Amino acid sequence: MKVTWEELGWEPLAAGVGRCRLPVWDCTAGLVVGAGAALVIDAGSSLAEGARVRAGAQELAGHRVTHLALTHPHFDHVFGAAAFAGAELYAAVGIDTVYTHAGREELRADAVRHGLDAGPADEAVEALAPPRHHVSGEWTLDLGGGRQVLLANVGPGHTAHDLAVLVPGDPEVVFCGDLVEESGEPQAGPDAVPTHWPAALDRLLDLGGEDALYVPGHGAVVDAAFVRAQRNALARQFGVS
Repeated sequence: MKVTWEELGWEPLAAGVGRCRLPVWDCTAGLVVGAGAALVIDAGSSLAEGARVRAGAQELAGHRVTHLALTHPHFDHVFGAAAFAGAELYAAVGIDTVYTHAGREELRADAVRHGLDAGPADEAVEALAPPRHHVSGEWTLDLGGGRQVLLANVGPGHTAHDLAVLVPGDPEVVFCGDLVEESGEPQAGPDAVPTHWPAALDRLLDLGGEDALYVPGHGAVVDAAFVRAQRNALARQFGVS
């Protein structure tokens, strides 16, 4: 008998679309299943975690993961990427600056500061490879069987390289990365562009509309009203309209 999403610890959101909340940092990984193709959104915080995400995704899809999209270049979202060997890798244009020697060292340092053991951090940094596909505007992926997914470069905001993923359907699902957070306050680190963050959330709302499900990088799925309230709070915090 085919295993269900829930039995594997994944939350179904729409037909062929779901996500799992990974332990420790409560980071979201998403899955969109097509006919013979599958897209995973974000890869987890280590090679081992990435391998677990890939195994679960492939069991649910019934075939291999063919595409991987990274919403932004923080360790808890990208360190598992090398576990998806053979998948086409997508990210926002400009992300290659993170794959320099200095960028890798900062990713490693940030991971260790947040509690990742040095061994897995070193392993992940050594295996990091720049994405092959760079999204500067919008990019439509055809996963087969009538399933199309839109990758949208909506940043900067949480970082200089924020990518959102829109899955059309009923309901529409928008994977937001850390542009939206539900389990805590949005984090504006040294690589954030806070004066542009509210505009990035406006673009998310334009993509998904009022009835979409918005999947944050951390926390429970939210609605448009939550995204709008977070957008307005960030605008007040950073003094932008």
